[in-house]
Amino acid sequence: MIPFTVNDYEASLHYALPEIFLGLAACAILLLDLFVAGPNRRWTGVLAVIALLVTAALVIVQPLDSPVLALGEMYQLDRMAQILKVAVLVIVAVVFVYSIDYLRRRALLKGEYFVLGLFATLGMLVLISAASFITLYLGLELMSLCMYAMVAFDRDSGRSAESAIKFFVLGSLASGTLLYGMSIVYGMTGSLQLAAIAGALEHQALGDNIGLLFGIAFIIVGIGFKMGAVPFHMWIPDVYEGSPTCVTLFIGSAPEIAGFALAIRILAQALGFSQPEWSQMLVVLAVLSMGIGNVVAIAQTNLKRMFAYSTISHVGFILLGILSGTALGYAASMYYVITYVIVATGAFGMILLLSRQGFEAEQITDFKGLFSRSPWFAGMMAIFMLSFAGVPPLVGFWAKLGVIQAVVGVNYTWLAVVAVLFAVVGAYYYLRIIKLMMFDEPTDAERLDGSALMRIVLSGNALLAFGLGVLPGTLIALCQRAMQ
Repeated sequence: MIPFTVNDYEASLHYALPEIFLGLAACAILLLDLFVAGPNRRWTGVLAVIALLVTAALVIVQPLDSPVLALGEMYQLDRMAQILKVAVLVIVAVVFVYSIDYLRRRALLKGEYFVLGLFATLGMLVLISAASFITLYLGLELMSLCMYAMVAFDRDSGRSAESAIKFFVLGSLASGTLLYGMSIVYGMTGSLQLAAIAGALEHQALGDNIGLLFGIAFIIVGIGFKMGAVPFHMWIPDVYEGSPTCVTLFIGSAPEIAGFALAIRILAQALGFSQPEWSQMLVVLAVLSMGIGNVVAIAQTNLKRMFAYSTISHVGFILLGILSGTALGYAASMYYVITYVIVATGAFGMILLLSRQGFEAEQITDFKGLFSRSPWFAGMMAIFMLSFAGVPPLVGFWAKLGVIQAVVGVNYTWLAVVAVLFAVVGAYYYLRIIKLMMFDEPTDAERLDGSALMRIVLSGNALLAFGLGVLPGTLIALCQRAMQ
């Protein structure tokens, strides 16, 4: 569908109203936090959650009969952007709800965490609606810089500082690589606008254009790092393990949606006519990610490191839908990333629920005997693990089925077989956690510590994951409509 271009500046601002509101809200919360102290700082988190939900409402009520280009054709609003923005905003709001008790118990309840999270979320929204390489890069860097600071949020932890340095150094290299790839594409096409780049490439034979192939290769490296694909995954396990768990929860959830949007905007939208070239690169990344992610996860005893390698493996599955180069494949990957983030948010939320003052429930053995301590939350964790494993009829099954069907549809049958085999391998370490929870004797008799609100939201998170598996049609249809 041809987008409608808005040339009037004031009219353009109307479409960017959610981003404008969230930016102003983040600045206001930063100022208000100066006047609160101690336990009252929880109100900073409450205001941050309210700001996110109001922003989500502003996104939902935006009229959208056709895709729109605004702000000098640097900002675009379409169905995909609307759905991904709402998903990001709601997920971050849930992350903040989970984080408040965790931060309070560790004397880390400071407004900086929520303000950095809000600005990172603003970067995600800008990235999702980017129509130019400039907007893409600004949104990506706003998100990344805030995340670097969040990893080092616990200033008394040497482990957090080490993780932040690794994250910053490797992230800077990846950002530079991505920017270099963009500059090459700009030099070959003469434009920074995604639509103009697609038009310039429509009638070019890329096989003889070595410069453009180099540019695409550098862009793939940058995207691979931001999404956490092998061999650009080395930062994920250390950052997940070294960060405070609430920060790990943030990094492992909404930014995955932003990474997917980055890949779609550049590869599918700007470089769609070069799909035969970049899809071959993604095949390698997908196979390596599924293989190394699932195999190495089996050897982990730290739950956050296990989830880190699990994330890497799921990125491999997400890449399957993207490399297919079809609308159904893109929709399948979109469905996969949204459902994965919902499940991952709940799984990390369970770690926060079991943690308490002076104790981080980040070892797999910390979940031993959870059923005898709390049958309800053991059941909720089982839903998350079975969803990760892709056990039917839970949501992970439909997500994996969609991307596998996408690669079969473009005659990558061997790749589908590889994906199924690695999905079976990955099921082992998820089912191991269920076995520990349900059948082993507990090593910890302490009651679960968590506010009533956190328990309610966590239960709703698990029930949503269950419901999307039992009734997957609505979300699948939304994703397919967004990618038409």
